[in-house]
Amino acid sequence: MPRWVKGLAVGIATGLIGVVLVLTPLGHHFEENFGLAWLFNRRGTIEPPPNVAVVAINERAAKGLGLPRLPRDWPRSIHGRLIEGLVARGASAIVFDMDFQRAKSAEHDLAFAKAVAEAGRVVLFERLTGKGQPVFDAAGKQVGSIWVEQLIPPIPPLAESAKGVGSFPVPKVQVNVFQFWAFKPSVGDAATMPVVALQVHALGAYDRWRQILEQAGATGMDELPRHANDLAGAAELRKMMRTLRNQFKSDASLGDRIDKVLSAQYGPASNTAEYSLLKALGRLYAGGDNRYLNFYGPPGSIRTIPYHAVIKGSDPNIDPAALDFTDKVVFVGFSDLFDPGQPDRFYTVFTRDDGVDLSGVEIMATAFANLLTDRTLRPSDTLTTVVILFLFGLILGTGVYLLTAVVGVPLALVLAGLYIFGAQTVFNSADTWLPLATPVLVQLPLALFIGLVAQFLLERHRQQVYSKAVSYYLPENVAKELTEKELDPSSLNRVVYGACLATDMSGFTSISETMSPAELASFMNAYFDALAEALKRHQVDVTEFHADTIMCAWTADEPGALDRRNAALASLAVVDAVDRYNAQLEDVDLNARVGLDEGQFYLGHTGGGGRMGYSILGDCANTSARLESLNKHLGTHILATQPVVANADNLLLRPLGRFTLVGKGDPIPIVEILSQTDTATGSQNRLCEHFARALDVFRQQQWAQAAAQFEAILKEYPEDGPSRFYLDRCRDYQTQAPADEDPTVIRMESK
Repeated sequence: MPRWVKGLAVGIATGLIGVVLVLTPLGHHFEENFGLAWLFNRRGTIEPPPNVAVVAINERAAKGLGLPRLPRDWPRSIHGRLIEGLVARGASAIVFDMDFQRAKSAEHDLAFAKAVAEAGRVVLFERLTGKGQPVFDAAGKQVGSIWVEQLIPPIPPLAESAKGVGSFPVPKVQVNVFQFWAFKPSVGDAATMPVVALQVHALGAYDRWRQILEQAGATGMDELPRHANDLAGAAELRKMMRTLRNQFKSDASLGDRIDKVLSAQYGPASNTAEYSLLKALGRLYAGGDNRYLNFYGPPGSIRTIPYHAVIKGSDPNIDPAALDFTDKVVFVGFSDLFDPGQPDRFYTVFTRDDGVDLSGVEIMATAFANLLTDRTLRPSDTLTTVVILFLFGLILGTGVYLLTAVVGVPLALVLAGLYIFGAQTVFNSADTWLPLATPVLVQLPLALFIGLVAQFLLERHRQQVYSKAVSYYLPENVAKELTEKELDPSSLNRVVYGACLATDMSGFTSISETMSPAELASFMNAYFDALAEALKRHQVDVTEFHADTIMCAWTADEPGALDRRNAALASLAVVDAVDRYNAQLEDVDLNARVGLDEGQFYLGHTGGGGRMGYSILGDCANTSARLESLNKHLGTHILATQPVVANADNLLLRPLGRFTLVGKGDPIPIVEILSQTDTATGSQNRLCEHFARALDVFRQQQWAQAAAQFEAILKEYPEDGPSRFYLDRCRDYQTQAPADEDPTVIRMESK
């Protein structure tokens, strides 16, 4: 498979893994807890809208008013006083994040209810409860269960006095809070408190809002009150809001039409308060049931005023201007910016290092502020997410796989950095949440891992290819060291002790004359392959090919560690290999000739001009080559010096006397290796015995008697070359023996 196809496959796999992961609940939670948290933390604190505030109930407020520490022990009339103070200071809506479902002192409850009614802008908390409900069949047998939720309003005097009521269930992911419900489908699309607060805040523009709906072609307008004054209480407000929600759900394009009407009447760049408010209402009713919170920062980011400061009208720690609530929506609830153990707290990405979390009332105020300014966080839609992750994984995986690690890894990191920068920029400027954790923490490491492993495997494969290629020309251990290490070739040069074997092809010149160069190369490669297999079988260390000759060696650290037996057996295997190769040929008769010697020799690189070969050099190699040539004169196949076969077991040897080879000064005892003893024939054994006796007579310089014995041997073994060689010497010596040297030492004058 082409490498680019593999790279493309890796890229596609990396992209698909990211896509599949992010579409699972696990992947979505992973994005929320790591990707979204990163984006919030990198962006930091942003300015909340000015028309939202929190009035905090806590221990300091209780002390400031001389009331019990726990708000549940406060007289409810104090909340009436708070409402009066907020109304006097211009608050457009007042939202209580407190549970009033149980009656207390009738006097104080009625005083509180009176203040709520007179204010005409108060939203009270409505508890949402849920429990499993068994389901039975007609026979009364339980067949399953369903989850049933219901709303529990505050006590009747308060519920009847309030302008609106609502719950505020907050979906949690593990312990983190990221979303809030705008409308709760399980209880008839009931609006939650931030939504009710926005609608109450916008009642001053209700008539204009109704006109915009009519101009946008909304259906069912007769079901809506004509004027804001027709919304007498919480029940009427809830009915109106449900009607609006149903209109938007049944007409998917209504929100877009409202945007067009607003743009046409106010101008696309309008920033008037009325335009912003009407646009917020359109986006509110056209949006989803639950939205992502766009946090403004750590606890206290939304302006927080102590409860007692509003009651008393001042506080030494509060700027008097902060008590101006003109056209502001005020959320009242428990909030302590100094106590990590405060009740009604939620862990968020902005939980402080000292453990102080955002309070429930500040999260509610955050949700309202998001809706008011149309800044709820917008996750990228499914199609956009899929395309982004697939393309990111495709580019990253393919690039890291195809490029070298030196180039691919930095480029992958740069690409990831650019993506992080882009995602953060879009988040900061457009409140849009693009997937971040999956591409950076999953796809990037995956692509790097696969790419680097692929690079490693590719490099290892290349190294194996190089090593194998070099091993065609060098010994395997040398090739391995050269390809796996940063090694100077000259460091492999060494002088070793070992046995050298030399062999060549008889009749090479005449054979080469009958073949084309290509045919000759093919013929020689097949010949060398046959011999190399025989040598390798006997653990040869170095094999050097040149023209029609082979020079090879077995090496050891010292003479005593040399395994001479392998060299001797290899010489017999070479002869057998040539015989088998001969059987496959027609009109060609090759004659194996092998020379063996042992001693020290140089093993390493030779050459110059930047070109080198790996060679065996030394007297040992020269002697083995001379012995290989001596086979031509003696008519033998394997000749060895005496040390090579010393103490060699299971070999049938025939000593041939002492020879002074061409270019050598000292005589050398020469031995012929005939076979292994367990495969030797009786004829071979008799030949060795007869020849030994004849050679002994020759050494006694009894030329005539020796000649007679060699003649006798030739009668029984007419093809025996050494006997014929010595017979000729005996006859020559009978005429004239050398006078100035030992005639029993054979001096060779030619190779």
